[in-house]
Amino acid sequence: METNEVKELTPTEEILEIICSGQSDQQIRDALDDYHENDIADVLPLIDKETRERLYRILGVERLSEVFTYIDDVSEYLDELPLEEAADVLENMDADDAVDALEDIENEDQRQQLMSMMDDESSEDIRLIKSFDSDEIGSIMTTNYVSIPQTYTIKEAMRSVVRQAHENDNINTIYIEDSHGKYAGAMELKDLIIARDYVPLESIVSKSYPSVRATAKISDKIEQLKDYAEDSIPVLNDDDEIIGAITADDLIEAVDDEMGDDYAKLAGLTAEEDLHETLLQSMKKRMPWLVLLLGLGLVVSSVVGIFEAIVAQVAIVMCFQSLILDMAGNVGTQSLAVTIRVLMDENISGKQKLQFVLKEMRVGGANGFLLGTLTFVCVGFYLHFAKGLDYGYSFTVAGCVGLALFLAMIISSLIGTIIPMFFHKIKVDPAVASGPLITTVNDLVAVVTYYGLVGVLLVGMHLGG
Repeated sequence: METNEVKELTPTEEILEIICSGQSDQQIRDALDDYHENDIADVLPLIDKETRERLYRILGVERLSEVFTYIDDVSEYLDELPLEEAADVLENMDADDAVDALEDIENEDQRQQLMSMMDDESSEDIRLIKSFDSDEIGSIMTTNYVSIPQTYTIKEAMRSVVRQAHENDNINTIYIEDSHGKYAGAMELKDLIIARDYVPLESIVSKSYPSVRATAKISDKIEQLKDYAEDSIPVLNDDDEIIGAITADDLIEAVDDEMGDDYAKLAGLTAEEDLHETLLQSMKKRMPWLVLLLGLGLVVSSVVGIFEAIVAQVAIVMCFQSLILDMAGNVGTQSLAVTIRVLMDENISGKQKLQFVLKEMRVGGANGFLLGTLTFVCVGFYLHFAKGLDYGYSFTVAGCVGLALFLAMIISSLIGTIIPMFFHKIKVDPAVASGPLITTVNDLVAVVTYYGLVGVLLVGMHLGG
């Protein structure tokens, strides 16, 4: 018996059907009320400009501002709006999202024109966020928060929260200011709702609630803020006044950016590249490390040259050089990745670091022993059956390869651990300094280990067995 399966539409497909249904603007608006702004944002690249312009009118400025916060490069869509309407959309965004949107606009005159058309409060919030360096907490904070004086009664506090909620929807956590306007703690909205009128407001305020300085470095504070696991954390200026908040969404975005930066650093870049960078800008980011690594590569090549006489006598060993180098590099990179994660814990003691180094060497040694043994067997039989060498000579060469692999993996584990620890100790970012350097140093170690063993074990033997 055949059954006809009905394919379930995705939210994007459903929204497309609604927009193209031919219904009235009001009917489409009502239907779109059931969908998240992120789903609507996903539809914009799939429809033509004329349909988008109609959709903008249907959604209205307030809803459209929420949709635009989910678009990575919003400038092309802002350009489709009249300038005054675009300014209204930016004005309705959270200040941090508006800053991101304005940065997407390449034309400086257009940016200034949009800023001048926004109300004073919105433009001041934007200027405040833009006043901080991109690596400071203040640059990613939002001005969407609710605060009340600690002198309020429960009833006064409730009225104030209701009034502020019209402009600020980040109300789950309410910040408290003392009589001098300085940060004095925080409380949960639910605690305020269930509090009795006669209860002093101070009794439900958490004075130990965390805060962070606007000028603090994002990279220094991100792990600490994650550990608090709060919906939002107040951002203070140097006078302990509340000027913004870091929300869970801000943290997620910051973590994502930090990971992207780390990936770039591990590749030897000073920062992430983007699609709009010129050739010269990309070259400037890559060239410094490439020049340094070229110098180190020449050192590795010169070391290989030292063993030229050994290679000339036992040419077969050249076949397995890349195997040793690749495995040493892989092990070093693994140790580097684990070490950087461990170093995020600023409270780790010197004894724990030593234990970690020894553990990484044990892991490298255990893996090296297993892989070295497997390599010994495989290479020995390969040389005997494929190259026609006798068993004794074949397995002597294989022994060099396997033993070199074992030693190289132990040493590479050590290097992959102590180099980032060293850079962390001298206050240099271990991600940017370690990745390419470890790969090149491990190449040097692997070459010396491999050809050193070949020189000791093979040179002087009767070639060809």
